[in-house]
Amino acid sequence: MDPAKLAKLQAQAAANRIGGKGTVRRKIVRKTKPSAAQDDKKLQGALKKLNVQPIPGVEEVNMFREDGNVLHFTAPKVHAAVSANTFAVYGTGHVKELTELVPGILNQLGPDSLASLRKLAESYQAIQQGQQRPAASGAAEEDDDDVPDLVENFDVEADGKAALD
Repeated sequence: MDPAKLAKLQAQAAANRIGGKGTVRRKIVRKTKPSAAQDDKKLQGALKKLNVQPIPGVEEVNMFREDGNVLHFTAPKVHAAVSANTFAVYGTGHVKELTELVPGILNQLGPDSLASLRKLAESYQAIQQGQQRPAASGAAEEDDDDVPDLVENFDVEADGKAALD
């Protein structure tokens, strides 16, 4: 190998050297990702500062949103600090339409929700009346939807055109 080329490669290697004699030792800092358990511990610590108490036996929690939908929790964990007017609800929430939950939540509705329920019922009635009117209007519209009777024989005409070509 050419000595000049070898010296050049050794110089490059010395410039890029990591570790070895005379280099500074560096600690490897491993960053841990926050896990759900760690978040839960932080939340428990914050709730303990507020002096919350668990409320057992809660089957469901419904939170009514301004857009008319409901945030629905089934079998959540609920903690409360009544003196601080603070409630903590744990669980998986699902956004549902008000109509999906109507029979079970009528006793939970407030004045705002009752107004939106009334509007929803009126629109539902209007839709149902709109569907019933065309059916009762007459048989003329039903005839338009049916397939017309076959009057001519198209196969004979197609054969005649093929013979001409």
